[in-house]
Amino acid sequence: MDAQLGGILVANGALSSQTLLATLATQSNAQHVDLNNDPCHASLSNILSAQICLKHQVVAWLRMGNSVLVATSHPDQFDALRAEMKEAPFTFLPVIADPRQIQSQITRLYGDQLAEQALVQVPDHESCRNWGQANLLKSKKMVLGGVAVLSTIAIFPDVALSIAMLWAALTLLLTIIIKGAGFLVHITGQSRPPAHTLKDVNARLPCVSVMIPLFHEPEIADALIKRLENLTYPKPLLDIVLVLEAADEVTRTAIERTQLPSWIKVVVVPDAKGLTTKPRAMNYALDFCRGTIIGVWDAEDAPEPDQIEKVAARFNEAAPNVVCLQGMLDYYNARQNWISRCFTIEYATWWRVVLPGMARLGFVIPLGGTTLFFRRNALEKLGRWDAHNVTEDTDLGVRLARPGYVTELIPTVTYEEANCRPWRWVRQRSRWLKGFMITYIVHMRDPAQLLRDLGFKRFMGLQMIFLATFSQFLFAPVLWSFWITIFGYHHPIQNVLGDSTIQVLILLFFFSEILNMTMGMTAVTSPNRRHLLKWVVTMPLYFTLGPLASYKALYKMIVTPFYWDKTEHGVSKEP
Repeated sequence: MDAQLGGILVANGALSSQTLLATLATQSNAQHVDLNNDPCHASLSNILSAQICLKHQVVAWLRMGNSVLVATSHPDQFDALRAEMKEAPFTFLPVIADPRQIQSQITRLYGDQLAEQALVQVPDHESCRNWGQANLLKSKKMVLGGVAVLSTIAIFPDVALSIAMLWAALTLLLTIIIKGAGFLVHITGQSRPPAHTLKDVNARLPCVSVMIPLFHEPEIADALIKRLENLTYPKPLLDIVLVLEAADEVTRTAIERTQLPSWIKVVVVPDAKGLTTKPRAMNYALDFCRGTIIGVWDAEDAPEPDQIEKVAARFNEAAPNVVCLQGMLDYYNARQNWISRCFTIEYATWWRVVLPGMARLGFVIPLGGTTLFFRRNALEKLGRWDAHNVTEDTDLGVRLARPGYVTELIPTVTYEEANCRPWRWVRQRSRWLKGFMITYIVHMRDPAQLLRDLGFKRFMGLQMIFLATFSQFLFAPVLWSFWITIFGYHHPIQNVLGDSTIQVLILLFFFSEILNMTMGMTAVTSPNRRHLLKWVVTMPLYFTLGPLASYKALYKMIVTPFYWDKTEHGVSKEP
């Protein structure tokens, strides 16, 4: 266990942080300072860079001639700072300060600089941030394209509808292939990931930092802290980081009223150009994380108590190129109403059937936004998250795969709140679809390079996942219109495609629905989910909300590509 005795005592409540700091000051013959009452001089910010301060968790406090007093909470590590700054024309002397006060002073002195850096961590050619620079031109092109499409429909309606139908059928076929392949792997038992525990770890346990972004969520603060206290990983090696926006005074006030243990800290993200996305906040907060493993949870998450043990054990055992572990999601409010039941069925199918099969087949894994854990060095090397992408998790999944890194699924579950309101569902799904398409467009800027990076199989898998997913939502009404032929009505496309093509399409549609229902029933066969079996047959009705979300996503992709249409949490009560 790589932790100091003082930190262990404080984390376990055997010693107060103030007593520890006073002891460290006496032990190191250094002054104990209160940075809240006697803050650092701003003029000293050019002596130590932000990166040096963050790396060593120090801040320059006071200058006395050629001597600079530097605040630290780890005087035993101060020689490392001296060694790194040996060329500087100063003598550095330690003073002891509370680590939270040091963090606060770093934010005060360097926050704006770090916030600007958080916007551009990902290289320009891999980011969607330049989407807005040519947005007007893109909008004009899309408007012209839309006019051309509408004109074609007006002049040749049967042909236009037939083309739309064939495209929808093609993407449906691609969806069937990838779902079917994943399902076959699942039912043969090849997709089940092995379980790991701390008994499997022979090396020292790592420090694990988990970021939890909060935005306009004051009502869940108390419940969140209670859930975190259930974690069984050694608290001295646990670094929980609550990430708040500077402008979110309501949530900040709620957190300030809550007594936080020493292993939970708050990072307040300064404003930068009006962008308030989750990935920007995480880019900023990562600098304040201590861990060599970085995790992400959402505000409403209830992870299994031993989740981090499983993560640490698997990373210890896995090959170095396994840099990301994705846990599974489940929902605690599945019984609330029909939408929450269908939402749970949909994602039980995704997390327990389709995604494990895709992982076993070696496809690119579109990451979920939570229960993610990374090797920090790889995450830093990749440029962290794209601050402008509203599905930063999906984008990162592709960027992980391109240089050959591997994402694995681990058998640990985090419980979340299933969407249970129609418009809330549409807003969330439209953000996901918008991010999906932006991610696809960014990575397809150079298809040949993407093909070289991923290889043919994964390249085609990516086409199926991204292009087919969006197309299925977008063209769903075209597919629905086809069902009138089953009841003996004439469809305009019959004049163009002919009866034999129509018969093939009918078989394709029926097979798709049978596959979807079979996978849905398979996904909810566990004892705690069997009550959902009878609702699987209603899933086609549930997906009627999808086209509305896709049209909203298409509109927002043009008008406000970087706007984070936040999902409201705390609508349902936890059990």
